[in-house]
Amino acid sequence: MGNKILVAVGALAVVLSMSVFTVGETERVIKFQLGEIVGTDFQPGMHLKIPFINNVKKFDARILTMDATPERFLTAEKKNVIVDSFVKWRIGDVKTFYTTVGGDVGQANIRLDQIIKDAARSEFSKREIRQLVSTDRSAIRDSLITNVSPHASRLGINIVDVQVKRIDLPNEVSTSVYQRMEAERARVAREFRSQGSEAAERIRADADKQREIILANAYRDSEVLRGEGDARAADIFAKAYGEDSDFFAFYRSLIAYKEALGKSGNIMVLEPNSDFFKFFKSQK
Repeated sequence: MGNKILVAVGALAVVLSMSVFTVGETERVIKFQLGEIVGTDFQPGMHLKIPFINNVKKFDARILTMDATPERFLTAEKKNVIVDSFVKWRIGDVKTFYTTVGGDVGQANIRLDQIIKDAARSEFSKREIRQLVSTDRSAIRDSLITNVSPHASRLGINIVDVQVKRIDLPNEVSTSVYQRMEAERARVAREFRSQGSEAAERIRADADKQREIILANAYRDSEVLRGEGDARAADIFAKAYGEDSDFFAFYRSLIAYKEALGKSGNIMVLEPNSDFFKFFKSQK
């Protein structure tokens, strides 16, 4: 009798264990009834099922990473670039995920890899290499997420992030790109030099103009001052001459003597009684 009770209790425990399943915080669960999906929206905790009629499948609900294989894409100028990227995703609709890819993460990554490549091919074909180098990666990321998310949702997948790790140039393209960049930099340098030369000529011409204006104004002012000085000197001389005309006649004769007789080699032919020698003949 005791053995029968133990067997019964054991059988009951087995039946109870087969009638209960648990859902973890990081799990998504599908409940089947004879192979047909009858439930997917299970909260974390313990749930009931009918043994041998219901069975469950569990899937990882955490964020997963799909590291895409490097791929060549054509840019807007028909140049090849090698793009290395990765995608972070999680299961959104577990029922759709199961029915489209059989709940297989590997199969989901294969489908997602093709979706990412198609979106990236379209995105990179809109940009030139120069834009790819200078454009903020976040702009490419946002565009890829926007384009990929609708296609991924059809697989029951939610896209968390898409990142371009590296954009490389094939060897045959690198030389061409560097030459174009060098030519572009040289063109910009020539343009700056031309603008600098033009500005220098303009500044030099303005400086020459200002110099001429300053010299002309200085000459004008000097002539005005010289004329005023000569006029004042003449006025002073006239007034002084009017005070004592004999003295100034004598003074002017002395200046004339100095100019005429003070230099060697001068020859003068004059009569002794000429006016030039009048102050030699008379003394007062």
